[in-house]
Amino acid sequence: MTADTLTATQPTATAGRPAVELVGIGKTYGEAEVVKDLDLSVEAGTFFSMLGPSGCGKTTTLRMIGGFVDPTRGDVLLHGEDVTDLPPNRRDVNTVFQSYALFDHLSIWDNVAFGLRRKRTGKAELRQRVGEMLELVQLTGRDKDMPRELSGGQKQRVALARALVNRPSVLLLDEPLAALDLKLRRAMQVELKRIQREVGITFVFVTHDQDEALTMSDQIAVMNEGRIHQCGTPEDIYERPTTAFVAGFIGTANRMTGDYRDGGLVLAGDMRLRTGELEGCREGEQVTIAVRPEKIWISDLTPEMVQTDGLVKATVYGGPTTTYLMEIAPGVELAVLEQNLQRARTEDRWTDGERVRIGWLPEHCLVLH
Repeated sequence: MTADTLTATQPTATAGRPAVELVGIGKTYGEAEVVKDLDLSVEAGTFFSMLGPSGCGKTTTLRMIGGFVDPTRGDVLLHGEDVTDLPPNRRDVNTVFQSYALFDHLSIWDNVAFGLRRKRTGKAELRQRVGEMLELVQLTGRDKDMPRELSGGQKQRVALARALVNRPSVLLLDEPLAALDLKLRRAMQVELKRIQREVGITFVFVTHDQDEALTMSDQIAVMNEGRIHQCGTPEDIYERPTTAFVAGFIGTANRMTGDYRDGGLVLAGDMRLRTGELEGCREGEQVTIAVRPEKIWISDLTPEMVQTDGLVKATVYGGPTTTYLMEIAPGVELAVLEQNLQRARTEDRWTDGERVRIGWLPEHCLVLH
């Protein structure tokens, strides 16, 4: 089956318009403002993730896109069409939930065919489309099985097939992998990305798992307390976070405080960091400095690096890597991650109580106002 097979009858999107647009969208429950005047644009054909901690408003936002929750204010547009006041069944979207929501009394075939039968799709077309979907999710030959005979990952594939068989222009996924164990979840991440690439449909995916979002997404919106802190590619979000929250939430980041000086200099303990001018930052103002553990070197330093002394406080062996906890000043500790390829033998690794010199390149140090 090719992507053309599935998308041949897709509705024609308004040329040049995003698949999903949220304009000043907000949701209030009583006194609680769950989503705060949010603007969002999702390009057609992309895998877009909304990432954030529990309670940040990402699921509420997804439900407003799907029509399951009415916004208090703002507009929802799908391919340029205002659907704010339309019910879910009149929006060209489908949703896959964490709970799978399969019909236990129906076979896999009948579960996938359910939506087409409600639309009174002809028998020949129904057989073709259901067969294509089962092939896409790699469940060909399991069509007569019942949901109770499937594993969690297989059930999630059936839920995907049931949603995709209706050929929506946007597929909404509300933490669909959260109930799976780690190994299966990682396998399903690869499968979801493969399926999205094959069918070319816009996926809007909600998750609180940073690794999941980084692995699967073309674009990520990082949310907290009802707002989007940053939206960009996985590389942008990880390498160039724009707020202290994003730097701390995505992966692991060492964070320190320093004093800003006019001319673009930050003083942090015995370190002097040349950062360039920071817009809106005043002389003497405190800023946050962030550097990723894997960007810090132990010994083998070069003159252009920012350098400081460190005392090894703890060592954590993690298979392919070892993490060292370094104290660089009273009460200031940094995590340093080193590939064990660099020091393959246990006796070559640093030990607790050793004093070492550590450093990182200036471009790997983020200064967040």
